[in-house]
Amino acid sequence: RVRDTPEDICLEATANAIALHPARSLLAAGDVDGDVYLYSYSCTEGENRQLWSSGHHLKSCRDVAFSQDGQKLFTVSKDKSIHILTVEEGRLETRFPKAHSSALNCVLPIDDHVFATGDDSGALKVWDLRKGDTVLEAHQQEEYISAMAVDSNGKILLTASGDGTLGVFNVKRRRFDLLSEPQNGDLTSVVLLKRGKKVACGSSEGTIYLFNWDGFGAASDRFALRAESVDCMVPITESIVCVGSLDGVIRAVNVLPNRVLGCVGQHLGEPIEQLAVAPGGRLLASCAHDQKVKFWDVSALEGLLVDDYRKKKKKGGPLRALSSKAVGSGEDFFADLRDEAEPEAAAGGDSD
Repeated sequence: RVRDTPEDICLEATANAIALHPARSLLAAGDVDGDVYLYSYSCTEGENRQLWSSGHHLKSCRDVAFSQDGQKLFTVSKDKSIHILTVEEGRLETRFPKAHSSALNCVLPIDDHVFATGDDSGALKVWDLRKGDTVLEAHQQEEYISAMAVDSNGKILLTASGDGTLGVFNVKRRRFDLLSEPQNGDLTSVVLLKRGKKVACGSSEGTIYLFNWDGFGAASDRFALRAESVDCMVPITESIVCVGSLDGVIRAVNVLPNRVLGCVGQHLGEPIEQLAVAPGGRLLASCAHDQKVKFWDVSALEGLLVDDYRKKKKKGGPLRALSSKAVGSGEDFFADLRDEAEPEAAAGGDSD
């Protein structure tokens, strides 16, 4: 039987991180026990398969990422090590055992040879595999680096930090450029939108901060969701992001004009750790504290048109379901989901 989305993948421990392969139907997951798994997923029932597992990390695996060519898998851990595994058989190819002086939190491949890592103390390192060493080390931020993003040229690297700042680094020139003003709460995520002209950062306070590409010093706009937090965020289109929160709900949010479009899916009452989008942008994967990886059909988001006109909505109305599985346990689940859109006046307003 063919389904709209692959079946859930059940793990033995909570996954901190998931990543989807850039070209194939493969999913990597890293869990709190330090194990890394590779699965093949399929919309045909009963066709999900575990291909291999790796238990090389001594402590929790905090992040996983595929290389751009899809041949390697980068993993980082609380044990301060970076591992690079072959995707085909899960063989440990390269290992940096004491890569940072603090526990590692995130990893981002920048091109075929260069990748970046961030740790719990706010330190950033950029590595070149041809040298087998770092080409940039910086410690500009005071708290953990939660997420990183890079522009399409692999030149400007952005780091979101628990101290509320967005860090800007020039990878090509190997230097630190600037820090933004601190925002309220921890910055938990960073994504590029509007063909690289806008940067959106999620915060632990449930607000999305927007920055212009040429103005990282101060946020140009902010948008408060009626969500406990924005813990992770992935772009689906140039204007729409999916946001995971502590309440277990995955919301689709349009940026400029700022609107919460509805609910894509949920892990009922379980905080969402990470989201990943498949090549082509039709499938979204999520992992949460329920030890499951779930898949959601987000193909409908591509065709959604959001105009500037904001209709008056009843306060306390249910969140609109945007996928066939976004119904939780029926009406009861939506009864306490409040209408999300809460515009907050700030410089920039709803203009582009």
